[in-house]
Amino acid sequence: MWRFCGSWGGQRPRVSVMRTLLNVLWLVLSGFWMAIGYVIAGIICCVLIITIPFGIASFRIAVFALWPFGNRVVRRPGAGAGSAVGNVIWIVVAGWWLALGHITTGIALCLTIIGIPFGIANFKLVPVSLVPLGREIVPTDDRQRFAVE
Repeated sequence: MWRFCGSWGGQRPRVSVMRTLLNVLWLVLSGFWMAIGYVIAGIICCVLIITIPFGIASFRIAVFALWPFGNRVVRRPGAGAGSAVGNVIWIVVAGWWLALGHITTGIALCLTIIGIPFGIANFKLVPVSLVPLGREIVPTDDRQRFAVE
């Protein structure tokens, strides 16, 4: 039946099912715990008032850490020196803790054959955990915004 339809909702059903399966496995193996880390960092940043923009960025990345497959992080056009200065502050406040969490989780996942792809995905999240400002999360199906990078 799907062969004759061509596409379903803009994507083939197999791709959608595979993304969902990968996201559920990711959620169980590491996504939930990493998202909790981002939420804790976001709460701390929001309590400190001055770092509220960092808290908002942390909450945004927490959602990405829960359900990453089918999305990608790209540079936000127009992000300038403010983002660069903010990223330096972020690294000091919470970034290196979150990056360490991704590295530790990635190493633990790479100890099993099934966990290797998820470990590699954790390693790919290290840069965004260190420098989240000036980035945005876009669906991989959004070709126009995906091509920005």
